[in-house]
Amino acid sequence: MTIRPLVHRTPVLRCQAIETESLAAAHSVSVTHRELFFKCELFQKTGSFKVRGALNAVAHLPPTVTDVVTHSSGNHAQALAWAARAKGLNAHIVMPRTAPAVKVKAVKGYGGKVYLCEPTVEARWAMAAELVGSTGGALVHPSDDYNVMAGQGTVALEFLEQVKEETGGEELDALIIPIGGGGLLGGMAVAAKTMRPDIKIIGAEPAVVDDAARSKATGVLCLHPTPPPRSIADGLLTVLGKKTFPIVSSDKVDAILTVSEREIARAMRLVYERMKLVIEPSAGVGVAVALSCKKLNAVLGMECRRVGIVLCGGNVDISEMEEVWRLAAEEEEEEEREEDEINGHKSSSSSS
Repeated sequence: MTIRPLVHRTPVLRCQAIETESLAAAHSVSVTHRELFFKCELFQKTGSFKVRGALNAVAHLPPTVTDVVTHSSGNHAQALAWAARAKGLNAHIVMPRTAPAVKVKAVKGYGGKVYLCEPTVEARWAMAAELVGSTGGALVHPSDDYNVMAGQGTVALEFLEQVKEETGGEELDALIIPIGGGGLLGGMAVAAKTMRPDIKIIGAEPAVVDDAARSKATGVLCLHPTPPPRSIADGLLTVLGKKTFPIVSSDKVDAILTVSEREIARAMRLVYERMKLVIEPSAGVGVAVALSCKKLNAVLGMECRRVGIVLCGGNVDISEMEEVWRLAAEEEEEEEREEDEINGHKSSSSSS
């Protein structure tokens, strides 16, 4: 079975201005050149990479299945509703009541029936289990499902292939991949490392919801504290599962780096201003990690030249953009203060 006829081969773009920005962020780190390649899954069906995994999972269901059930903050919800409609199935979607309105509306537009719950992992699971029982439907987990991960892994296959095509045979040295539940990171890590064992795989996570980073650091599956934290990257609020955790904690993933809310917002605005692309905050997390040059170099080494970043989606709730721009402005002000301090120290050293 293949999903290729039903998904877009999304474009890979570059941006010299953002490459320059990433080097400028290094300050004293002696990286002279780094090429950044952006895999634009915001142009995928339903606005994110999630449709790949949903389609692959639905394609592997027994022919007797008529209903599918999932829980999702938005992108997997839209993807499964679309995939189910394409296969003539009924989709029952559990979403947290805090999910962006644009995503809830889109799920309904794709024919999915939406059930709202409290914004906790436990509440999502409880309602999804209830629906599986009442509908007899098959549960398609947003990330902790091997068929879903295999579908997401096609992003890596395309990305590696496209960069070779566009550079005349050059290879990516590293991939930066956003992580929430680990389906995208797990699927891409397995696919990429199978093809290129030497490639570096970096997970990108919001610092306020750093369960994956903590899980990898400790070797123990970590959950969110209670009450659950909030992040503008609402698509990354889930946690690793029993299938994704062993992959993420293995040597298939070299590191997970975290970034602040302000760094995420600043990255979103930079992509908008320089690339003219509207990405969602979850996609901004990967860009923010790419701009964290010192942190990134500690993992990749300064000889790492070609880095791929997955712009995982573009489903933005416009009503929340004012908060994003406010955070971005705060981050820019902080960067300017740090730059002034660095220049002041240089002046003092020169005069002495």
